[in-house]
Order: sequence, then C-alpha cells, then structure tokens
Amino acid sequence: MQVNAARLPYKSTFEGAMAPQHEPASCKTPRRWLVFTLRITLALLIAVSPMLAQEIDPTVRHSSDSSPNSLLLSRPVHPLEFLSAVGSRAGMFGNEAGNFEAWVYPLKILRDFHIRFHIAGRIIPAESLARTVSVRPESSTILYASDTFQVRETIFVPVDEAGAVIIIESESKDKDKDVLETEVVFERDFQLEWPAALGGTYMHWYPEFKAFVLGEEQKKYVALVGSPSAARPQEEYFTNYSSSSGNSFLLGPLAAGKSKDTKVVVIAGSMNGQKEAEENYQKIASNYQSMLQASADYYDKYLARTVSLSLPDKQLQQAYDWSRISVLQGMANNPFLGTGLIAGYRTSGASQRPGFAWFFGRDAIWTSFALNAEGDFSGTRTALEFLTHFQRADGKVPHEISQSASLVDWFRDYPYGFASADATPLFIVGMNDYVHGSGDVDFATSKWDNLWRAYQFLKSTYDSNGLPRNFGVGHGWVEGGPLLPVETELYQSSLGAEALLALSNLAHLTGKEDVSRQLLQDYSQQKQIINEKFWSASKNTYSFALDSEGHQVEIPSVLATVPLWFDLLPDNRVQPTLDKLADFDHQADWGMRIISSENPLYDPGGYHFGAVWPLFTGWASVGEYRYHRPLPAYANLRSNAMLALDGSLGHVTEVLSGDYYQPLSTSSPQQIWSAAMVISPILRGMFGLEVDEISHRLKLSPHVPADWKAFEIDNVHVGNVVLNLKYRRVAGSITLDVARSGAGDCTVEFAPAVSLRADVGGTTIDGRAVRSEISGTGEDQHIVTKFTVSSTNTAVQIRVSNDFGIAYSPILPLPGESSQSLKIVSESWTANKNELTLQLAGISGKQYELALSDAAQVVALDGAELVKDEQGNARLRVKFSGEGPFYVHGKVLIRFSSKAKSRK
Repeated sequence: MQVNAARLPYKSTFEGAMAPQHEPASCKTPRRWLVFTLRITLALLIAVSPMLAQEIDPTVRHSSDSSPNSLLLSRPVHPLEFLSAVGSRAGMFGNEAGNFEAWVYPLKILRDFHIRFHIAGRIIPAESLARTVSVRPESSTILYASDTFQVRETIFVPVDEAGAVIIIESESKDKDKDVLETEVVFERDFQLEWPAALGGTYMHWYPEFKAFVLGEEQKKYVALVGSPSAARPQEEYFTNYSSSSGNSFLLGPLAAGKSKDTKVVVIAGSMNGQKEAEENYQKIASNYQSMLQASADYYDKYLARTVSLSLPDKQLQQAYDWSRISVLQGMANNPFLGTGLIAGYRTSGASQRPGFAWFFGRDAIWTSFALNAEGDFSGTRTALEFLTHFQRADGKVPHEISQSASLVDWFRDYPYGFASADATPLFIVGMNDYVHGSGDVDFATSKWDNLWRAYQFLKSTYDSNGLPRNFGVGHGWVEGGPLLPVETELYQSSLGAEALLALSNLAHLTGKEDVSRQLLQDYSQQKQIINEKFWSASKNTYSFALDSEGHQVEIPSVLATVPLWFDLLPDNRVQPTLDKLADFDHQADWGMRIISSENPLYDPGGYHFGAVWPLFTGWASVGEYRYHRPLPAYANLRSNAMLALDGSLGHVTEVLSGDYYQPLSTSSPQQIWSAAMVISPILRGMFGLEVDEISHRLKLSPHVPADWKAFEIDNVHVGNVVLNLKYRRVAGSITLDVARSGAGDCTVEFAPAVSLRADVGGTTIDGRAVRSEISGTGEDQHIVTKFTVSSTNTAVQIRVSNDFGIAYSPILPLPGESSQSLKIVSESWTANKNELTLQLAGISGKQYELALSDAAQVVALDGAELVKDEQGNARLRVKFSGEGPFYVHGKVLIRFSSKAKSRK
C-alpha cells in the first residue's frame, strides 16, 4: 500500500539506492541479501585496487584481535581521512595516506612526516601503496603493500610521555634479490602553538643519538627525531642559490638472510633543555614495546572501571566504547597550564593551531555530563579544577585557553579567553551534576567561592526580564551569522535557570539553607519567565531567541532541546516543537540542523546557521527521551553513534554539512564533545540512567527499542556499591536482574517505558508480590518500582501484555549523499488505545520497513502493509507515492483488536 501525499520540495538530491556498505549486517529481504553479497565482493576487490579503495567504503569490521583490547577497527585506506595517535602530553595528527605532524604540547616539532621505500634502484612513495588502515585505542596502523613487499607503519603515542614512536615492520619475499629499505622524510616546523612563537630555531644531526636535534636560541625548547638504526641523514639547507626544506634518514635494510624486520622512529621533546629531551628520547626508544602494552592496558582498564554495556546492536555498543576512549583522549597535560579537557584534534598544516587542541570551558562541561554518566568522576573533577584556575575575578568562566596561553598575555591581548556567556552557568550546572553523581560535597565546599562568583557574574548579566543576556556579555551557542544579533537565546536563558537550581542544591549540601531557599525561589520565577517569553502561540513552538527589543525571534531551532535536557518546559507545549524537529527539514540522516532547511536564513555550510553538529544531535536525543519521544530520539542517538565508525575511525567529527553527508572542511575530525554526545544519549537518554550518590539512589528508566529483547549495564557505581543490571523482555513480562557488590545503602527505581496500549499486571521481587505505580505521560507509560538492593542478587519481574511497539534504525548514506531515511514525525493514540496514527516523512517512490513488537494485535492498516522477514518477524512496510528525490509527508493508521485481559 502506498502513502498518498503531496510532494514537498527538498533542496538535496537523491540518486540511487541506499549505500550497500551502510546496510544493516542482517539483510532481511532477498534484495538486501543480493546487495549484501555484492558488498562482500566489492570489499574483496578493494583490497587489491587502490583506485576502488578511494571510491567505495565498505562497512568497518569489528575484527577479532589477539591484543588485550577488542576494539580493532579496520578498512581500506581513505587517503584524506584524519588519522591520529594521542596521549596526554603529545599527539601525532595526519591522514590515512601516512602524512603526519608531531606535537609535544605546546610545541609543534615537525610536519609532512612520511615514509618512502627504496627497492631495486627505485624510490616508491608510501602513500601510493597504502592499502588498509587499522586503529586501536593506543595506536593507528597503515598497511602498505606491493607485489613483492609489505610494510606496516604503526603510529603510537604513550599515554603520559613527551613523545611518539613510529614502528616500521617490513616483510619482503625477495630478500636475496632486492633489498628493501625505508626512508623517513619530514619538514622541521619547530614552533609553539599559536599565539606564542619562538625566535630563531635550528636543527643539526646528532650522531651519538642517530637523531636530528631541533632547538631554539635560548636552548629551552628542544626535540629529537631519529632512530637507533638511522643512517645517511639528509638535512634541510638554504643558500643564495638553492634551498630545501626536507630532512630524511634511512632506517637500514632488512637484516641479512631475513624476510622480516622491525625498525623504530622516535620523536621526543622537552620544555626544559636538551638533557631532558635526550632522556625522554632514550626512555621511549628503550621501552616503547612495554609502553605500547601499558597503553593498551590503560585503555582496557578505563573501559573496565567505567559503565560498560552489552547491547543487541553491536555497532552501537562499539561506538559507545570508542566514544569513551575518545573522550578520555581529550584530557591533555600541558606543562605550563596543567591538565584539562580540550575541544578536539585536527591537523594544523603550515600553521601553529592543531584544530581545536585548546582548553574550552563549555566544551569541558558538556563533556563532563558524559564522564559523570559513565562513572569517570575523577575526569570531571580534573576538568572543573582546571577551569577554576583561570576564572576571572568577577566570576566569569573562561571560554578558550590556548596551550600557549601562559607564554603570552592571553586574556588581555586576545578576544577569545572569555568570549562566551554560556560557560559560566554551565560551570555551576556541571559542578552540581558532578557532586550528586560522585557524592564529593567537599569539593563543592572548597570551590564555593568560585561558584558564588560565577553566580554573581551571571546575575550581573540579567536584562529587564530577569534573564541572562548574550548581547554585550558573550555569545551563547550562536557566535556569528544571520541569526545574530539577539538579546538572549533560549539556550542561554535555560542554562541560566538551571544554574539557579544547581546552585540551590549545592548551597543545601554545603549547609547554606537560606541561600538555597532563595535560589530555589528565583529558579521557579525564572523558569516561568522563560516559558512566557519564548513560547510563540502563533507558531505553536518555542522561539530561538529574544531580539534587542525583547521580541521573539520566531525561528524553531534544535537549541530548544537544551531546556528539555533539564526538564524546564511544560510537556503540552513541548510536543508540537518536537514534531517540527523530527521532520525532514530539521533532522538529517547524520544529525540535527540548527534551523530548518526551509528557512530563508539557512545555509548548509553555515557554521551557526545551517550545519549539523553532533552536539545538537545529542541535545535533541536526550531531550526527546526525557519528553518520551523515543523514535526520533533513537534516530538521533544512532546517527551520532554511526559517525564514530565512519569518517575518522573511532571518532566523531565536529560539524557536518546540513545538506550532504560530508564534514565541513574546517571540522575537527576528533571532537571531544561530539564523542560525549554518543555516551550521554545512550546512558542519560535511552536508559534513563541516573546516579545520585547523595541519596544513594539509582534510577533506570529505559525507553527500549521495540526490537530489543535484552541488554546489560555493568559497573554502575553508587558510592561504594557496584551494580550490574540485566534487562530482559519476553512475551508477557519484563525482568531486571540486579547483582550488587560493595558495602553501603542503595535504592533502585526501575521505571521501564511501555506503550499507552499496554496492560500492566503484577510485579514481583525475588518472587514476592510488590506494589508498582503507573506513571502516564501522554506519550507512553512507565511502570515504577522502587526497592532496596540489600542482597547480592535481586530479581524484578513485571507482567505486561498488549505492549505494541515500533522500531526503526536509520543508516548513514554514502559520503556526499543527501538524506534518505524515514522520519517518524509523531505518534498519536485514540482515547480507547485501539488506533495509532503515525505521521511520517520519506523519499517519494522509496519503500521503508519498520520492526514491530506484539504485532498479533494489529487487525487493519491504512497507508502500509504488514510483512514478515526471513525469521518470521512482523514488519511494517511503507511506500511513499510520487516520483523524484523529494521528501513527502504521509500517514499510517494502525487499528488493533480489542485488548485482551492482562495475564495474571
């Protein structure tokens, strides 16, 4: 059956079918099975064809691996994709063709680092033979192969050392005929990160260490680049007649009679003179193998000590694990500034700014919500502590801090230090989130002066409405473009209100009851003002901002999901806004646009007026889950998660085009808060996982996709108590098994979502009948059971019948393509719950399938048909009428049989 709908214009174009390499691994129909078979064939061809490797992107493989971790990602090389290896003190940034730059913070040592091969009288650029790239948390490897030899180049940066190692493993079958030798080539780029700079710099060959020494006239900043096997160095030069900027050395041929050999290149730096640089160099050169193992162990232990998941969607699980690693790798240790969270990584090229490898205030706080959710409270405390060191005397919290900030008058001579207004309320909110999750009230007590000064600054920005201003204070989210100027954004005002509630909570915990009560009263008033001032009755939505005259800027924006994250807006007004945001003009297949693509101000490449940010997508997902809209919430969650397995492997990029699946050319490919927006939507959003150590309470309120039957959440810390949670759903019941260890009190509130049509029977805990409450939301209902976890194992069982559900897992299009996935705009039930209406948007002429649970209740359909997959599972098939690559709207009506009695 087809959906009858009028064609709606859409600026992007749709050409061809869905990308086979982005299809789900389990192909449900004969057509998809054919596509899947073709995909495997293409993948085999790619392995031997560098031309195809640049054009076709097969699904990333989760390879089995004998190393301590199981997070290996590998695929054919995409020469222009970002590839990195980072530690807390150093980083190598480059691409999959094998071109890198090296940093020991805050010093850039070199750029254009690459290798080439000498064999049979020829010199072969390595990039021409790049075949496969593999990444692990601790290292990245490029495989180069010709018809007679193979070389693996592994880029490794130890977790806590001021340097890097490049491991070259060579294999040649013609060892008796043609000797293979690898040459290392680079350009000296010995400078401090912008805006600081060094004076005259130099380089010379140091035979004792078989390394180049790079330095400057004061002999303070020094680096070594070399190898224990280095020979025949070639050095840059400049004369009146000719010049060369290249430097190189050979690593020596394969040993006599051997077909395999390993060589290493070592890069080390120091801010304290040549002696320390030499010590760092020798330490890394002598111990790189044990450092490599130690780094792998470090990441494994981090995954083991934070919240771990076992999910039926293995791609989602893998993206979650990699996102935890990526966020951890945002913690940088600068010798002059200390340790804090940076924004992200990207190559700097000929400049001295490596992407956004600066410390950012608001980035750190938005990331800290993910750290707290996964149980890394020490990471959050470090990030908060760092920000307090640079807080302005009047209380304003810093926005950007360059890694060379201590070497210049950063906060006076440059405009970036305190450019934003949102970092200040976010600091207060972030502190409260940390304290409630960790129970570390002492930290809040010790930082009360910082909190109070931040609050005083926030109050100083209030306008005549009592809302915190952006204009004249600092930008909120939007930094430039046609959406400005405004007096205050809904985003900024919402953070300001939440900061009042957060500080009220912190005041209560630190014994300041009078302050707490006053702040709570102020919060209630400001919350009411926000709802009055930003709600547009004429547009039936929340406005983006208030202009300089206090008038609404009546533009719906994804920024409205930020107050939803903090539960600031009333449900009856929020739902129409969420309907708009779930539609095709706001929601691309790879995430949320800041404004509608139909808005005249929209530009797909507009950094703050059209582009898709995974940050927005994460806000939307958490907000949608909090307001019980799991279908668009899951679509947004999965969009972010799949980005972690595409593009720069293991990382989530900063910003993408609004029209085409393509990062902006200025995007930081390894953006830390983007990775955080995989973690928060899963834990805080889909699972509704909340830890409150102050009250010794854990809340689990999951909105589980209809086609999920089970999941596990392990290593959830509630103070000294550690909980492992196992959720199962079978016909007629939902069960939760809780295993606990550790001493202390712990209460669990388990509140799974079921459909409005579902009938709830009794609840038992360890076989004993207990009372549950039903909490209806208008969109779904939650079965709330509260219990104390006093024994080693506790089993909760809830009897449920008639729990009809729908699931849809969108996939990413091919790079450069436009959106193609189905958009589920809204669901609405009749009063008797015997009819469900779905408002949808899809590509004209295209067919979609949705998974169903408890489909036996369906007796009739309008606008769709019921089909079964190869396993016999019911699916809803929808086809949109019309021709041409346009999004169209349509409606599906599902009628149900009269409800059966609940199972007893």
